[in-house]
Amino acid sequence: MSTSEITPGYTIPSFVVDPVDGEHIRQIALILDDPNPIHFDLHAVAAAGMGDREINQGGSTMAYIIDMITSWAGTRSALQRIKCRFRDNVRAGDVVTAGGTVLEVTGGGDNRRALCEVWVDRGDGTRVIDGTVVVAIPEE
Repeated sequence: MSTSEITPGYTIPSFVVDPVDGEHIRQIALILDDPNPIHFDLHAVAAAGMGDREINQGGSTMAYIIDMITSWAGTRSALQRIKCRFRDNVRAGDVVTAGGTVLEVTGGGDNRRALCEVWVDRGDGTRVIDGTVVVAIPEE
């Protein structure tokens, strides 16, 4: 892809997780020392009225957007800002897709930036995260 193709309306290649792994959710809870049992205790999930599968951490779901941007831009350092709203939960076994569209391109040369609308959708069509990112676009 040529960076000159990055204009408003450009669709960022999506990033798919198929499926979200319950063991990964439990491991992240351990790594983060997250005491919320909805990430590792199915009885707690059921008692909270949240179904029968582990609930993914919001930050892990947001990381799918970061993974998408990194794959597209070629480096994590290109991501300069991320602002997201968490709208629903992702559970173990869900298929999720991170997507995005360029809204605006500003600057020039080494200071060229893209403001992008981003989201994560669950396989049932529910948008679980939406927001914006600012990405540095490298010079050609």
